Amino acid sequence: MTHPNERSPQDVWNAVDDYFSEQLVGHDPVLEAATADADAAGLPGIAVAPNQGKLLHLLALTQGARRILEVGTLGGYSAIWLGRALPEDGTLITLELDPKHAEVARGNLARAGLGKVAEVRVGPAADSLAALVEDAVEPFDLVFIDADKPSNPEYFRRALELTRPGSLIIVDNVVRGGRVAEADSTDPSVVGTRALHALLAAEPRVSATSVQTVGSKGYDGFTLARVQG
Repeated sequence: MTHPNERSPQDVWNAVDDYFSEQLVGHDPVLEAATADADAAGLPGIAVAPNQGKLLHLLALTQGARRILEVGTLGGYSAIWLGRALPEDGTLITLELDPKHAEVARGNLARAGLGKVAEVRVGPAADSLAALVEDAVEPFDLVFIDADKPSNPEYFRRALELTRPGSLIIVDNVVRGGRVAEADSTDPSVVGTRALHALLAAEPRVSATSVQTVGSKGYDGFTLARVQG
């Protein structure tokens, strides 16, 4: 039995995330307003945490990204982090299924001063990705996939078609609370995530790793893949 003075693991994770965010992210009125607007509109509270958002930002900066593709916009929180890493002539295309979510995201991106570099495309991501491939768009330097998990293999295949040697592909929420290790799982999100990893293991065009994380979003993790030359 837990002693009354003992904190649960989640309480500890929250406290550590709060500490890191306070020290290394700080007060950001634009991001805080984006979160408030998403909450007020009734969007699910599943956006990345502030320290995770800054990780995406730093990866994009390190990559020297000029073109970024995001699959799963929600309220635009992660899109703001990614968009801030772009040069003035950069491009961010973010894909969202729900028109209500897209409307909130557009407002948040505009307030962040990213209206000229960020474009929110509405519709099933598989269709939007297929259209990008059909249009033979310039390759993306970084792709962030954070949408419905059963479709992760399809999203990743399309991301490979839309990138170049040296591009990064990041897939969020791949640990599923540890259930990703359950080979007999029938949960569609776990099945999709395991299929993604099977695809990665067999794909010679990428070098990838997956990392477990704990924090304010619970026990989860992400996959990082680099497209090979």
